[in-house]
Amino acid sequence: MNHLDYSVLVLYLLGTLGIGFYFSRKNKSASDMFSASGEAPWWVAGLSSFMTMFSAGTFVVWGAVAYKYGLVAVSINITYGIAALLVGYFVAGKWNELGVSTPAEYVELRFGRTSLQIYTWALLIFRVLTTAVALYALAVVVAAVMPLDDDSIFVDQSTGNMSVTFLIALFGLIAVIYTVAGGLWAVLMTDVLQFVILKLSVLFIVVLFFFKIDDWSVLADSAPAGFFDLTSSSYTFFFLVGWCATQFFMIGAEWAFVQRSLSVKTSKDARKANYLFGVLYLVSPALWLAPPILYRMINPDLDPEQAYILAGQLVLPAGTVGLMVAAMFSATASMVSSQLNVFAGVLTNDVYKNIFRPMASTKNLVLVGRFLTALIGVLLVGIAIIVPQLGGAEKLVISLSSLLVGPLMAPLLWGLFVEKVDSKAVWVTALVCFTTGVLIKFGIGPLTSIFAGLEQITELLSQFSKQVDIFIGVILPLLTLTIIHVLSGKESSPGWIRLQAHISSNRKNDANTQEIPNKSQIVDTTPERIIALALLVCGVTIASLSLFQSGATLKLVSFGVGTLTISFLIWAIRIRNSKH
Repeated sequence: MNHLDYSVLVLYLLGTLGIGFYFSRKNKSASDMFSASGEAPWWVAGLSSFMTMFSAGTFVVWGAVAYKYGLVAVSINITYGIAALLVGYFVAGKWNELGVSTPAEYVELRFGRTSLQIYTWALLIFRVLTTAVALYALAVVVAAVMPLDDDSIFVDQSTGNMSVTFLIALFGLIAVIYTVAGGLWAVLMTDVLQFVILKLSVLFIVVLFFFKIDDWSVLADSAPAGFFDLTSSSYTFFFLVGWCATQFFMIGAEWAFVQRSLSVKTSKDARKANYLFGVLYLVSPALWLAPPILYRMINPDLDPEQAYILAGQLVLPAGTVGLMVAAMFSATASMVSSQLNVFAGVLTNDVYKNIFRPMASTKNLVLVGRFLTALIGVLLVGIAIIVPQLGGAEKLVISLSSLLVGPLMAPLLWGLFVEKVDSKAVWVTALVCFTTGVLIKFGIGPLTSIFAGLEQITELLSQFSKQVDIFIGVILPLLTLTIIHVLSGKESSPGWIRLQAHISSNRKNDANTQEIPNKSQIVDTTPERIIALALLVCGVTIASLSLFQSGATLKLVSFGVGTLTISFLIWAIRIRNSKH
């Protein structure tokens, strides 16, 4: 990276902070801070869900899979889109109709306070660790393209590049600051900004790659066997179906995604948000995975995890490498801010308020919410910094925690539709699946020295590890819940009765509110304004970079003008909407 790249990156980071402080004025209550008072536009919630699925690990992990195996990486990522569409059709509207402010509130109503504790702490530990590892991965990838002078205070003397620790602290604290300041509104709107940056950078890389390649037939002939197949020996059709089911559990019940369904006004909006999320994930994987796929045919002898950033460096002019780094930060920052906001909301509303301060004032809840957001954020940054010193321990904890994610998500979805299951379903499903997973993944190996016949079983399980994960995370939870359902009595569970009473009460309140005429309904076009301004700044920046180089002038100007055109169209739509 050169001075132009750093300038573009700094401009972007300042923009994200600016959005956070701008939306701080909307945080007048805990509902504003953690659910946007149910007023978020559906398309903002949809784009935010899309970005929440991303991180720098997405570029590293799926970029590496694309580089090694080809189009199968696209197939895997399309399953996210299918899962999101299914969630939109079956689940998203249900979440919005509950009338709860956080997913944890639903857990307490449906399964009781004890179940809420296991969900809160198990998911908090899992998400803090996985997000910290993603933040560490971002810093490692970005540091590789940031060489510095030896006398710089930010240099890592062992590599000569920017210090990974400094980048973790910088990127992490920026995400923490704008989340603390702006709450869910800032998370949603920075996600929209990050979506713009991500798509612009990826599209620019793909377009430049097409200009770079002279002979497509020669390039295709150099691809390894099976490179253009939609499945492979490692990623079979069974795995794709199982992975889609796993993502259905995740998108349908994981708290950060549920929060998006709660942040919009109606159940119809919740469904539309997930449909947008799903459509984007159906069409975009082929776009953003194209660079590592094409780069494999140009240079087949690389570390796969570096394929994406090296592919970008190959074609990007000076200044736009900073845009690519901003896109990688965008992906991870979205993940970080989403998790910070959702768990700070749970700890504020469902732990602090319900258990310790039932009569807490609105101002007090906002202050506590901001404090807890900052506390979790600092913890996350600290863990990210010490990831290398953990010696792989974080992977063990993540592996153990991941054994609970599918089994914990399945009862949440089951409880939305089935009235007989109660808190025992949560505990039994978690215990059965977690115990089975630990025995299969960690318990058989040490016994092979005692029982010789187990060696073949261990080898077989290792060979079909992905299928085993699908069994533990999808098939076994559903099988366990089905058995519990069959063995349950005919009466509705107390949790179901509580939940239905809450829904009925919420509907009455909504009906009373709708009877009050609203004579001054004003359409808030702030989201459209932010997107238009972001595109305007991006277009001007990209076009201006042409002044500092000669080789890519036409490409930069053309791309900049195209971006500006889209900005003006969105601004025109905003003006039209504001008049209605």
